[in-house]
Amino acid sequence: MKKLTACLLLLAATLTPALQARPQLLQKAAQLIHTTTGENQADSLAAPAADTLTAAERSRRDSIRLHEMTLQLQEMKLNELLLRAELDSALNQGQTADSLKMAGQRRCIDSLRTLTPGVPVLVDGDTLFMLYAGRGGYSALDRAEMTCDILTKIGGDRSLRHDSVHLLENENYIDIMYGNKVILSITDQDAIWQGTTRRELAERYKPLLAAKISDLKEQHDLLQTLRRTGLFLLVLAVQYLLFRLTNRLFRKLRRRIIRFKQHRLRPIVLRDYELFDTHQLGLMLIFLSNLLRYAVLLLQLTLSVPMLFAIFPQTEKLAMRIFLYIIEPVKMILKSVVEYIPNLFIILVIWYCIKYIVRGIHYIAREIENEKLKITGFYPDWAQPTFNIIRFLLYAFMIAMIYPYLPGSDSGVFQGISVFVGLIISLGSSTVIGNIIAGLVITYMRPFKLGDRIKLNDTTGNVIEKTPFVTRLRTPKNEVVTIPNAFIMSSHTVNYSASARQFGLIIHTTVTIGYDAPWRQVHQLLIDAARKTAGVLQQPRPFVLETELQDYYPCYQINAYIKEADRLAQIMSDLHQNIQDTFNEAGVEIMSPHYYAGRDGNASTIPEDYLKGQ
Repeated sequence: MKKLTACLLLLAATLTPALQARPQLLQKAAQLIHTTTGENQADSLAAPAADTLTAAERSRRDSIRLHEMTLQLQEMKLNELLLRAELDSALNQGQTADSLKMAGQRRCIDSLRTLTPGVPVLVDGDTLFMLYAGRGGYSALDRAEMTCDILTKIGGDRSLRHDSVHLLENENYIDIMYGNKVILSITDQDAIWQGTTRRELAERYKPLLAAKISDLKEQHDLLQTLRRTGLFLLVLAVQYLLFRLTNRLFRKLRRRIIRFKQHRLRPIVLRDYELFDTHQLGLMLIFLSNLLRYAVLLLQLTLSVPMLFAIFPQTEKLAMRIFLYIIEPVKMILKSVVEYIPNLFIILVIWYCIKYIVRGIHYIAREIENEKLKITGFYPDWAQPTFNIIRFLLYAFMIAMIYPYLPGSDSGVFQGISVFVGLIISLGSSTVIGNIIAGLVITYMRPFKLGDRIKLNDTTGNVIEKTPFVTRLRTPKNEVVTIPNAFIMSSHTVNYSASARQFGLIIHTTVTIGYDAPWRQVHQLLIDAARKTAGVLQQPRPFVLETELQDYYPCYQINAYIKEADRLAQIMSDLHQNIQDTFNEAGVEIMSPHYYAGRDGNASTIPEDYLKGQ
């Protein structure tokens, strides 16, 4: 029995390495061993006292016992075979389950391989290998960062000895160790991603990590640190000398500019206007030289500061970051400029097209204005205003077409500013818009044009300027009156020049002569006075109208035609002077007598010519 138990224990010990990861198999084997060894079957024959048995009986009992032990031994061998069979079956089932599990993981990883680029383990700009799988709640990115940090600390720690990198194999993973520090743990998932076994993957990564640690140790060596310190001081010295040299050169340049200003610099003159004198030009040149000096110094700092930080490994990342801070805006600007070239080309094409269209319309407008080109119903004085309207609309259309191609037009800030400007214009320009609309209406109504003598309410003068907003008049007293176009639209306008050009303007004045003067003589005297007046037309002839017969005198109105409406005031003054001279020469008093007739024999007021006929 003891031999059989020992055999079973030896069998269990032999199978134990293959069953380390299978607790259910170990439990099954323990149950079988306990069942076999726990069967303490009692002997079929009770053992009587030795002194009561005869030799024959003792021999017979020994034979029976030997037979029973032979049967038990055969039964134990059979149980051993059954135990081996059950253990082999359980082991095969476990291996099959592991194989199926590994196959499932491999299929899943193969499906994710095209979607997962992997995370590089990057140390000092050198990519050692790629990690794809996470472990223990850490993602692949976290594992890569931790590996980089551990390698950096190992390389920078001078207290660590140059122990060799070795592998420590555990139940489910393999640790790549440096001394007692774990650099990286390799799992089965890592091996599946790389298409190899866990052991082979660890052996592949081991020399890479060892070489990188050796490089980091060399970088942090004391001699290397002294070299870097010397290089740092050398860069500082060179930068200091460059600063001194730059300032010295620009001081020389400043002195040259001053001498140039005193002896050779000439002012900039546009026609008769002196745009910049020599003193202003000298100040501008000195300012530009200072600006160039600051730019050169800034460029030197831009190159030297990242260089200083890049000397030491501890600040190398900071140097790269500073360099990126400087170079990224420049790259962004240059990239934006290059990418904007097609839009700039489109803008130039649109601008040139509108420019030549405007030139063509301007040529047509000049031809119409000069009456070389005549369009029925379109007056020559409409040509220039119509051209201005069309030009404005074309430029507005050009801006609308160019707007989407402007840099930043799609940004919210640009659009917000545009809306704000439009709101300000719409709220504050109602009067301005009203004047512009009134100016357009006045242009096409043609109530007057430049140079016309007009009267607006109580203001009389010549039109000297017409704008989209206002109209300016110069009065006979040489006063310039500015009138908004909206006011002109709401007032009545008298145009003296329009009728004078086509039909002749009729000027008139009224005199009162007593009833004692013959009316025919008065008529003739007034006509003669009108004909003597400079500016009065001989044809049509002047004429006289008797407008009223008052109680004491009749009213005679002389009417004459003139063409020069601009000289209206002067012609009227000359006419009045000639009336006085003519009547004085004829002996006719210009007066309005008052008569008191008593009818007691006093003379009648009827002219004598009429009395003689009675």
